[in-house]
Amino acid sequence: MSIAVPQPQTDHIEYVEVTTPRVHNLHHVEILTPKPEESLDFFTRVLGLHETHREGQSVYLRTSGEFGHHSTVLTEAAEPGLGHMGWQVAEADQVDGWARRLEKAGVKHERLAGGSEVAQGDTVRFTTPAGHAMELFYDFERLESPTPSRLLSQPMRFPAPGIGVRRLDHINVTAADVDATRDWHSEVLGFKLREAARTPEGDIGVWMSVTSQVHDLAIMRDGQGRDGRLHHIAYYLDTPEGILRSADIFVDEGTPIDAGPGKHGLTQAFFIYVFEPGGNRVELFSGGYAIHGPDWKPVIWDGANIEKAVVWFGGELPPSFFDVAT
Repeated sequence: MSIAVPQPQTDHIEYVEVTTPRVHNLHHVEILTPKPEESLDFFTRVLGLHETHREGQSVYLRTSGEFGHHSTVLTEAAEPGLGHMGWQVAEADQVDGWARRLEKAGVKHERLAGGSEVAQGDTVRFTTPAGHAMELFYDFERLESPTPSRLLSQPMRFPAPGIGVRRLDHINVTAADVDATRDWHSEVLGFKLREAARTPEGDIGVWMSVTSQVHDLAIMRDGQGRDGRLHHIAYYLDTPEGILRSADIFVDEGTPIDAGPGKHGLTQAFFIYVFEPGGNRVELFSGGYAIHGPDWKPVIWDGANIEKAVVWFGGELPPSFFDVAT
């Protein structure tokens, strides 16, 4: 005896095309430095990044844990600061989608054909209302390592030189109005608020992401009430012990330590902050946590909790941490 199993009718199924563009991940940052040779020595010999290309006044670098052509660009300039940050979008056709979305939102932007930027495909470039330059693109060049690892998910062999940072982790910028900057990144670019330090007068810092990381982008209130400045860029280390080892290396090198080692309550980050020779602040970061659910409720630190949000354990952060940006 056979049983007739109803078959689904496929001739009337409607397929809904997902057209909302999405920022997928932080791909690279461009750092401006008035001391290009000293900065390059720090990023390669001390931090352990690898040079992949030079063009004009810029040197392109990547870490031992990255397959892409570069994640850091050092560009000679009169003053330190942020050149731009580059974000990869989720799909190849979303570059056009982002151009349309930005135009609809009234954001002035520029279209760049593939190859206009080193190792990068079609790009949309714009500046946020808080004065930070951004690029959105999908295609980028991948590089084979001259010392490939037999561990196929690892781009190159260990050990890496110096501290051996693993990857670019996040970027922290400053803004005069954190609330407005937070809302713009959420409403226009789709960033999700993960944690915030909140006062009755508004947020003094927000931690946002487009990935499962607790933050890809942080926005802090600028100590001088200005827009467009860089607080720090951060590289990831596999273990908190790596943070302690880096402290030894920084002291031995004479690298100015701004804060740490310690742990933030915010993001659960083990941290150390230093100034590279060009004057930009660099964080080495370990720990953190992942967010996988779409219904995450932002963690709000306020009142008496803010002190532990800033430093869970370790010494107090110096005034320069809140006042100095480039």
